[in-house]
Amino acid sequence: MATGNVIGIFGIVICVLACGIGSAIGLFKTGSAAAGILGENPKKFGKVLVLVLLPATQGIYGFIIAIIASGAVGDIASVAEGWMLFGKVMPMALSGLITGILQGKAAVNCIYAVGKQDSLGGKLIIYPAMIEFYAILGLIISIML
Repeated sequence: MATGNVIGIFGIVICVLACGIGSAIGLFKTGSAAAGILGENPKKFGKVLVLVLLPATQGIYGFIIAIIASGAVGDIASVAEGWMLFGKVMPMALSGLITGILQGKAAVNCIYAVGKQDSLGGKLIIYPAMIEFYAILGLIISIML
């Protein structure tokens, strides 16, 4: 029978893993796209670097929630409280997984566009950054809960 502590820790683990997986998939996509562009023109490194790194933030957010939530694990006295902690970290877990992947996909297309026209670099960052907003909402909700 799972105790409240185990349930709470399991939620934290899922949050870190989901956010990390979302970031890793997004970074795989952006890194692969950047490698192709930089293979043709290494001078575009600075223009694509920010686009490549954007999906990494979800992993950081998941880690922040894990640190915050781990402080509450010792105070769990019942299974119900364990499930409450589990539920508190899920907004970040789900938003981190989904936005990390989708932000990577959006950034890949922006990287390809920068490969065709340098001047778009600063303008195109807005599109994957809009997806970041939803990751930040998941972070804020998990912190508020």
